[in-house]
Amino acid sequence: MRLADKKDFFRSDLNLQRLLKRSLGNDYARWEPMLGEFGAWVGDAVDRAAAYTDREAPPYLETYDAQGRVANRITRNPAWAAASREAYRRGVIGLNYASDPAPFEVTFAMGYLLSQADVSLHCPVCMTGAVAYVLDRYGPPAVRARYRERLTRMDGEALTAGTWATELHGGSDVGGTTTVARAEGDHWRLNGLKWFVSNADGGLSLATARPEGAPAGTKGLGLYLVPIMLDDGGLNPMRFRRLKDKLGTVGVPTAEVDLTESWALEVAPPPDGFALMMAALEFSRIHNALASAGLQRRAFVEALHYAAERQAFGDAIVRYPMVQDELLAILVTLEAGTALAFEAARSFDIADRARAGDADETRVWLRLATALAKYMTGEDAIRACSRAIEIIGGNGYTYDHVTPRLLRDAQVMTVWEGPANIQALEILRLVAGRYGGDKVFTNRIAAMLAAAPGPLGGQAQTVSAALKDWQDALALIRGGPVEAQRHARRLMALMADILAGALLLVEAGEGLKQGDHRKSLILQLFIEARFAAPARRGILPQRDWMHREFEALATDQPIATAP
Repeated sequence: MRLADKKDFFRSDLNLQRLLKRSLGNDYARWEPMLGEFGAWVGDAVDRAAAYTDREAPPYLETYDAQGRVANRITRNPAWAAASREAYRRGVIGLNYASDPAPFEVTFAMGYLLSQADVSLHCPVCMTGAVAYVLDRYGPPAVRARYRERLTRMDGEALTAGTWATELHGGSDVGGTTTVARAEGDHWRLNGLKWFVSNADGGLSLATARPEGAPAGTKGLGLYLVPIMLDDGGLNPMRFRRLKDKLGTVGVPTAEVDLTESWALEVAPPPDGFALMMAALEFSRIHNALASAGLQRRAFVEALHYAAERQAFGDAIVRYPMVQDELLAILVTLEAGTALAFEAARSFDIADRARAGDADETRVWLRLATALAKYMTGEDAIRACSRAIEIIGGNGYTYDHVTPRLLRDAQVMTVWEGPANIQALEILRLVAGRYGGDKVFTNRIAAMLAAAPGPLGGQAQTVSAALKDWQDALALIRGGPVEAQRHARRLMALMADILAGALLLVEAGEGLKQGDHRKSLILQLFIEARFAAPARRGILPQRDWMHREFEALATDQPIATAP
């Protein structure tokens, strides 16, 4: 089996290239060389720095100096710090704000590549991008002029950022925020405890707080920009209590931070503070979905390469049908999740260009696609990384391989930026509330199904039947809030499968135009896994094509004839 260089993350990923060509059109040629260079750098220097940081040199905190003064000094090893600076120099944030800016989908794709080597480096990129976006699109002119360029510069000296919402009472109940903001002339002072602060020493952060006298709940929240260092070179009054001792993402320091008269500038007063933090969160959720897809991609590549080299019972284990089945199971969810994540990324650009309001169809579709992508890719990333370890075997369970780190890092993807239950409540608001998301979803899916060419009619009918099931299920749960919440997660899971199936259907149709049946086979495997009744536990007749076409499926080569 001939395999591409697994360290050349972009050039070896033909599926990613097709997705970007279709969405970027003629603009793709402009960004392809940069993405190729970026992917090769990530697969080499970033991957080496990530492994070293995870096992040998994680960040550490000095809360106080030798004289007992607050220092808040987080030390990172030079290799990780150099990789971080280089990512920003290459434009992972700044390209979106250049004189001839890149579409956000380009930098989202850079995040997808980055996560395959180091989710801990991708995490600050995700938050920095979110803060830069909020400041650029919504920030007061004076605040934007003062701070945005510090985040978007491409000289290796950019600040990074964080989003501080989680408090001791929890992360999802932002309306319960207890941090208090007090006006002091042209700035504010914040007092409170932020409980999960990733990239704690990044330079700038957006923090939720409640101005004195503001009402309870989300309507009483403002949003504030909090620098770590003041312009005079002194520390902003705050104290990093400790760094969290985490299961994964060891490379990004996550602190507990006491805000004690911390200096801040207002970005949005109540009642708009919560809405702008949600705008930042939406941006981060897209990155989260892309990171989860990236983890699946790395897990698949590692498992495939190992299986192609590993000899057992007289042959490479990749030749054995059960191993092929396991590899295809990873591949199918990877390509479905990647389609979902990039649909959210593409939709972000469309909604941003349209300056769409909350009730506009483009904005509703973006929110639907983002929540569904965030949910499905996070769930599947854990399974993919676990499966990769099993395929590799005992060696894959040791830190001589990247797979243990992938699995530990994947565990956080279902938690960051809202777990599945929170995504389900978002979906419920959109499809059962005032936004008309049920009609938007139905119409978009129906349009994709209607465009399916004749040879894919059977698969289109299967997805169409699932759409009808979803409509019936939605009608059932409209009757009461208790039942709606009870079944919201199931409803979301069905929607994610429907959208992923419809997107794969579109991709399969594009493939058939080129005489390539490969994506049609990926679609068929996805439909069998997610929609078909599990007759005989999936023991189906006439499956020899999976063995015959395995190499083309696994290495993304054209398949000229249908099985």
